[in-house]
Amino acid sequence: MGVTERYVTGVLMGSGMRTTSPEPHKVILKHGQELEEEQEELAEHQPLEQEDLNFERWKRRPIPKRTLHQKIDDLKTYLWNAETNEFMGRSGKSWSLILLFYAALYLFLAAMFGGCLFCLMWSISPYHPTFNDRVMPPGMTMAPHLEGHEIAFNASDRKSWRKYARSMEEYLRPYNDAAQQRKNIPCDKETYFMQDDLDEAAERKACQFKRSWLGQCSGLQDANFGYSQGMPCILLRMNRILGYLPGQGKPINVTCGVKKGPPEVLGKIEFFPKSIFENKYYPYYGKLRHVNYSSPVVAVRFTGVQQGANIQVQCKLNGKGIINDSPTDRYLGSVTFSLEVGA
Repeated sequence: MGVTERYVTGVLMGSGMRTTSPEPHKVILKHGQELEEEQEELAEHQPLEQEDLNFERWKRRPIPKRTLHQKIDDLKTYLWNAETNEFMGRSGKSWSLILLFYAALYLFLAAMFGGCLFCLMWSISPYHPTFNDRVMPPGMTMAPHLEGHEIAFNASDRKSWRKYARSMEEYLRPYNDAAQQRKNIPCDKETYFMQDDLDEAAERKACQFKRSWLGQCSGLQDANFGYSQGMPCILLRMNRILGYLPGQGKPINVTCGVKKGPPEVLGKIEFFPKSIFENKYYPYYGKLRHVNYSSPVVAVRFTGVQQGANIQVQCKLNGKGIINDSPTDRYLGSVTFSLEVGA
């Protein structure tokens, strides 16, 4: 459509005459398309100027290097702009809003963390675990325990066994008769010492376990615990498990023997006070409620060890619910150590 046709169309529309032309928005769209086509045709026939072919003018000009003095001035201006009263590129109002935002954010996070911690502490008890359905059977530990599970000494060499005697003495110190009489009560029953009827936070009583009951292995009759005579003593203790009732009503028995080799090299074995862990010392109510609890101990004395032989000794717990032959956990229900006694 030429210029004359556009003018006629405009005049007709302005005078109110009826025409058969399309609706206004379609005409505008059509006019716009024709203008674009005319501009494209003009661009195709317009020759390139010499300046357009000069590509040097489009290259990026290098930024002039600033001197150290200029850099220091720019830094000073960045830190404090006296013209705009801005500190590090921000006005006082902007800094106030930022500080207010982060203060509110961290207060919210702290409140949320504190609320979660409060809910956690409120939902659990400090006296007993909430879930106690996957407790493993008890393990067993021994004393002395200085150089791994190895006891090697010469009866005639005091330096070779003095460390074992010192370790035994430190281990038995809480079992002194005077301390047990002052803290704990005597118990005559052979059944479990149940105290579940007390308040949850109430302190539980504990039965006495006196050091003098260990006889030749107490350190009272022989301060060297038999090491100077070539008849060493060891102490066995069952690990504490909160609320655990070992043996299902029957005491747990302890046995010791040679793990590999002929059994006669170990000789006679004596147990003090008995070869069992009595039920009156169980259950254990935890260190917060059973403050003065003393774990029962079984002392084992080897009176006829063959001198010069390296013996692998294994002591086991025996009873209902006890596992003492685990291939993966060497301390579960048993303890193994090497014993070598020299002249």
